[in-house]
Amino acid sequence: MSFRGSAAEFLRLKRLELPMPATAVLTARALLLDMDGTLVNSDAAVERVWRRWAERNGLDGDEVMKVVHGRQGYASMALLLPDRPMEENYTDNARMLAEETADTEGVVEIPGARDFLASLRGVPHALVTSANVALSTARMAAAGLRMPEVRVTAESVGASKPDPEGFLKGAAELGVDPAECVVFEDSAAGIAAGRSAGMRVVGVGPRAGAHGPDVVVRDLTQVRVEAGVDGGVRLHIGE
Repeated sequence: MSFRGSAAEFLRLKRLELPMPATAVLTARALLLDMDGTLVNSDAAVERVWRRWAERNGLDGDEVMKVVHGRQGYASMALLLPDRPMEENYTDNARMLAEETADTEGVVEIPGARDFLASLRGVPHALVTSANVALSTARMAAAGLRMPEVRVTAESVGASKPDPEGFLKGAAELGVDPAECVVFEDSAAGIAAGRSAGMRVVGVGPRAGAHGPDVVVRDLTQVRVEAGVDGGVRLHIGE
């Protein structure tokens, strides 16, 4: 059974805490897309860079990896080294971004990402990523993916996910009310940001399910995009 109601009906069911079916059809006017873990599998590069950072700072690499996904580097550092001056985190973050930009070995598309992006031509959508311009450009290119025309990066915001600023800015740049946007995310920080922005969230991949997205897909092969006659879009999830 699929959910084929309106966005308002979907939100009503969520408020009543009724379970969503295994497959669903969500309606939206715009899509906001995270990059790492959602469109691009960069886990190998992220692991290499952040485990080196953990070793330099005397931290357990496994514990570090539980924190860093979805956040800007300085925000992860602030959580992991709470007594360190923030200026030092910003300096360290700039160096880490340069390391990550230079390391694209093993960076590939999430299954279905290329076709998914191709299906969005004519649909309002934006990339909303904690990466900066250089890193997002490098990773999307390494994965062979088209860069959306609208991109909200680390330089565009004053606060990292889980703050909703990036998603709200993406909606504003597209000229769409946040309640009419659907976010695609994989991380705890990103899912929290999307929900704080008042948006519905499609969780992508194995990290997503534990963090409360509205629906979860294994990868983007489980999403089919259908442009609506009213200028909106229908997302067929899990079919």
